[in-house]
Amino acid sequence: MTFLSSILNESKKHNYPFDHWEYNNALSEEAINEIVNADIPDLSEHNLSYDGTRAIDGGAAEFREGIISGGKAKKFRCFITKKNAPEYPNLVKFIKELQSEKVHKTISKMIGKDLSHSFVRVEVICDREGFWLKPHCDIKEKLMSCLLFVNKHNESEDLGTDFYDNNLKLIKTLPYKDNYGYFFSSGPDTWHGMEKKEIIKERRCLQVNYVTFETDWKVDN
Repeated sequence: MTFLSSILNESKKHNYPFDHWEYNNALSEEAINEIVNADIPDLSEHNLSYDGTRAIDGGAAEFREGIISGGKAKKFRCFITKKNAPEYPNLVKFIKELQSEKVHKTISKMIGKDLSHSFVRVEVICDREGFWLKPHCDIKEKLMSCLLFVNKHNESEDLGTDFYDNNLKLIKTLPYKDNYGYFFSSGPDTWHGMEKKEIIKERRCLQVNYVTFETDWKVDN
């Protein structure tokens, strides 16, 4: 279990500006290759520009809350579902690990939230030049938020996520290193985002959440 081994043996907890864990080597090389090769359109080809959110096509707000009709947000991201699962066998293997009782119970103990009735949601993200993300706290439906970085183009480590205090003062930037990531439990003081920075080619990530609303991937019990 690559993810479980990573959070148990290669993670470090930090308490400031809010509780979070950083960890290494959670993804197999096969899963990383699927993230790198996922076909995600370039916004510039559709005459759209980043607005500090991921809702650039108008559908994300509803989809984030689990309303399927808001699925337009999938246009510029790749959610791993049972429909496209055959294209991503190694990411599905990763999801199955997240679904396992051993893993979700371990994370539950770490973050202090019960994940036994939750669902897993995984999406491949590819941010390009012009991307930025205003400081925000995740919606309450996200019980656990996680981002795993895939940096195969030697992009600057400064392209990691920025963490802020309650006054929105930038406290730290998590390094955008290959097969490196973080997770935390959403709350009213978990301010994070990404300042406007130069992306030479692309910023690939895997976003992972345990959520309260239904997805194709219910956890095991």
